[in-house]
Amino acid sequence: MPIVYEKNAFSTPFLSGYKTLKIPIVNANGDPAWPELFPISRIDQLRQMVGIRHFSSQMLLEFIPPERTRLDPGGLHFYDEEFDSRTAKIGLNLITGQTLYWDPSTGRRNRDSSACALLYRDDKNRRVFIHDILYLTVSDQEQFPLSRQCDLVLDFMSSRNLHRISIETNGIGGGLPEIIHDTAARRGYALQVIRIQNSRSKSDRILGAIEPLLSTGRLYAHYRVRSTPFLAEMLGWSPIGGGGIHDDGLDAVAGAITQSPTPVHGTATTPRTYSANTEFKI
Repeated sequence: MPIVYEKNAFSTPFLSGYKTLKIPIVNANGDPAWPELFPISRIDQLRQMVGIRHFSSQMLLEFIPPERTRLDPGGLHFYDEEFDSRTAKIGLNLITGQTLYWDPSTGRRNRDSSACALLYRDDKNRRVFIHDILYLTVSDQEQFPLSRQCDLVLDFMSSRNLHRISIETNGIGGGLPEIIHDTAARRGYALQVIRIQNSRSKSDRILGAIEPLLSTGRLYAHYRVRSTPFLAEMLGWSPIGGGGIHDDGLDAVAGAITQSPTPVHGTATTPRTYSANTEFKI
């Protein structure tokens, strides 16, 4: 009896008898399959860029199901240095960009958290620094919870001399750009708001942004992040959801990672010496 594929009938299955040829980019001994095109140094660069999961599926042809992926806090590198605006450095790392990303919610108790993440980047070494995560909460009796959160965010930005913020405008965040603009105008605070409309699922955003950095040792976090719910979110997170664990800090960090950063330059300048040519005729 013929096998039917949609509306076409075939006497044998399509590609019957064909064999699959799989050639991983490196063999079992770690030797490159095409050393003239992909030397081991280039392969190591690829591994560092895309992360273990993507490298395994795309380069080694060994698919890792997303549901098996976890975010191990042990992969984070912790630091205690502050960002030095004069030198544009965190410790010895030269910072080239910064991103402030707000994943908003009502901020009420027993609801999704409203989280704001500040990230710095060292593009030379492809490192990302989770410098601050602000979890915003308001009283259940607060009449204007979003306005109160805007006050808290602007306090946070002012203390760090930040003037640009990306706000996720899905759902409750739709009206936040106008509210925070009005709040900033009353304070006389210069502010630029980037509206972000997400269409990908939250789990895909978190997995795609955080896992490559974490698995390749390029994700750093300030020690104060340990006193927030962020590490608990990492431990309890799964791509398939469930468990009743919040992931709002993770979503804010993932959003910040995927946004184009604001360029950062040191404010300190080195005096320049000029010499004038005085040998001239009038």
